[in-house]
Amino acid sequence: MEVLNEYIKATNTHDFNQVRKLLHDHATYFFSDMTCTTLSEIQSYFENAWSVVKDENYEARNVQWLFINSTSAACTYIYFYEGYVKGKYTSGHGRATNVFVKNSNKWLLIHEHLSPLPLQ
Repeated sequence: MEVLNEYIKATNTHDFNQVRKLLHDHATYFFSDMTCTTLSEIQSYFENAWSVVKDENYEARNVQWLFINSTSAACTYIYFYEGYVKGKYTSGHGRATNVFVKNSNKWLLIHEHLSPLPLQ
């Protein structure tokens, strides 16, 4: 589904107004260190991350669509990010689950869950 690519592209603009266009009004994010249940909390989290990791590039790899119908869709993927923290290159990855709903003929993200990969 193209909406995931649109979401990743919007995230990489580092402009929350672009991300906001793809979020449901009741979106909820589960980050490994915080749960965000309002758009203002989500915006603060994104903007803080962008201020810490400069020039961040975010990617979705190994996308698996678990379910798609006319009004909802869910996928999992491995997220990868890279950028600069205090001038030093850094990168990381983990796993993600995204749930999208169709609202007024537009796909919107209603839930994202990010977590580290399991220890092996």
